[in-house]
Amino acid sequence: MAPLPGAELVRTPLQLYRYLLRCCRQLPTKGVQEHYKHAVRQSFWVHSDEDNPERIQQIIQRAIEDADWIMNKESMECISGFSIKVSVEK
Repeated sequence: MAPLPGAELVRTPLQLYRYLLRCCRQLPTKGVQEHYKHAVRQSFWVHSDEDNPERIQQIIQRAIEDADWIMNKESMECISGFSIKVSVEK
């Protein structure tokens, strides 16, 4: 699962926050979605006092990379879980 379109347009912390919440909606189960929404909110507030523009861009870049990794991980777990379930049922 690739990151959502528009990742390259994220420039501000608020844009990042919205982008990451949209990514959460693409995750396979409600429980996983809620887990990562909570993590996004917590991280947003932890870094809300950051005022160094270079550091903000580093955080944005890393968060987008992490979101891509998580989306790929969760989609692979969903696919492998489906394969295991199908083969057990046969």
